[in-house]
Amino acid sequence: MPAYKPEECDLLLFKAMERGGDIDAMVALYEPNANFVVSPDKVVTGHAAIREVLLGLMAAKATFSFDAVTTVTSADGTIAVTRVKGSTTSSGPDGKPVTMQFHSVEVVRKQPDGTWLIIIDDPGGEGLKS
Repeated sequence: MPAYKPEECDLLLFKAMERGGDIDAMVALYEPNANFVVSPDKVVTGHAAIREVLLGLMAAKATFSFDAVTTVTSADGTIAVTRVKGSTTSSGPDGKPVTMQFHSVEVVRKQPDGTWLIIIDDPGGEGLKS
């Protein structure tokens, strides 16, 4: 399902992950040369690398809840920054649930067909080390 609003990129990504990991639907929300911030020391680029990262995230079988999704769109309406504040719960090493807060940051771009795709995804909202 395509995103018709900038914030839908985030929401559709999390929904696909919670549905058992529709990896093709998840990767389809990214431009072919999108960047994904894995950690402050590591960024991967492109569908193949992002697919691998997302497969690792899906293995945790996490669930998500959102406190807020905010969007700021450029004056010409073609680029937007989205932020998601929420939490994720998955099983810890001992099998007990572990909940972590997150505040992700994404940059999305409007496509010629009017849909939106992610061009930069920083799910931890940490950015990169200088």
